[in-house]
Amino acid sequence: MRVVVAMTGASGAPYGVRMLRVLRELPDVETHLVISRSAALTIAQECGGLTPADVADLADVTHRPSAVGATIASGSYPVDAMLVAPCSIKTLSAIAHCHADDLIPRAADVCLKEGRPLVLMVRETPLHLGHLRAMTAATEAGAVIMPPVPAFYTLPATVDDLVDHSVRRALVRAGVAAAAPRPWDGRVGG
Repeated sequence: MRVVVAMTGASGAPYGVRMLRVLRELPDVETHLVISRSAALTIAQECGGLTPADVADLADVTHRPSAVGATIASGSYPVDAMLVAPCSIKTLSAIAHCHADDLIPRAADVCLKEGRPLVLMVRETPLHLGHLRAMTAATEAGAVIMPPVPAFYTLPATVDDLVDHSVRRALVRAGVAAAAPRPWDGRVGG
């Protein structure tokens, strides 16, 4: 299985880092990573001393955002899914309106045109009408809008628990079933 992970400059770099770590644990998964220039800054701010190079080391293949001729920019290169974690409104807008001026929206556009899963973990709040319209346009094109909204029914003990659950749910939605979180057992209370 080949999965593309893109990280943009929205707050939420730990989602992309955790996603790469989860995928690394799975057998037969090849990861391709694109870190935007803004994401490199966010990684330094939010990931406890990790550098973009440290994050790149978690992937099998890393592409520069300016490398619009990279393998993942072609529909003839087989990819099973792409996730943008976190996804900035700028990137959402580029994807929604086919503005493929760098590799992240280009690779996303390829996934959409080829009918491949594309999950956008949009990180913005509150949302204005323009954001909602861009989300609608991306959804109409075939993307899945999946903001990393925490689930509390799992009784998370740490922020890492919240991040892990959101990441695993996004991976399952993208077709990576082996990354599934522990299923809800239906119990309420202790």
